[in-house]
Amino acid sequence: MSKTDDTNLIERCIGGDRKAFEILLVQYERPVFNAAFRMLGSRDDAMDVTQTVFLKVFENIDQYDPSRRFFSWIYRITLNESINWLGKAKRLQPLKSEVVDDGKSLEQEIDSANLSKDVQAALMAINPDQRTVIVLKHILGCSYGEIGEILEIPEKTVKSRLYSARQQLKDVLTRTGAY
Repeated sequence: MSKTDDTNLIERCIGGDRKAFEILLVQYERPVFNAAFRMLGSRDDAMDVTQTVFLKVFENIDQYDPSRRFFSWIYRITLNESINWLGKAKRLQPLKSEVVDDGKSLEQEIDSANLSKDVQAALMAINPDQRTVIVLKHILGCSYGEIGEILEIPEKTVKSRLYSARQQLKDVLTRTGAY
């Protein structure tokens, strides 16, 4: 969705149009859930965080700054809520792999599921700041500029954090024998 479309919907939300909020929810629910899931490693926790994010968006939509992208604003809320959840939970859970039928042999599926589980476990082993940049760049496909906007840091800092995060991830994967 374009910034103009989002801004129009947000203006309608502020005016009390619940249908406009539903459209935003449908548009952003999956990306918010995916970001939370990759940060938390638990489907149930990600669903809880997703609900909290949309509740906060609904309650604070009038505080949205239209000079910024809505995408960045909602992702920032998602990342903050995920980090808060991790702080409260004080637990890290590995991803429970789910095999999807995409034409691969059973052996390929098992290898793929094991790799996914290893990568998710490694993501959960690095600190949340490092995990955040990995999730934004490699899982959600954000550009350096978008990551900088979401995290409110310069692009150079994004690149530096991403480099460090990749190194940490590689170290964890090497230590566990997955790499």
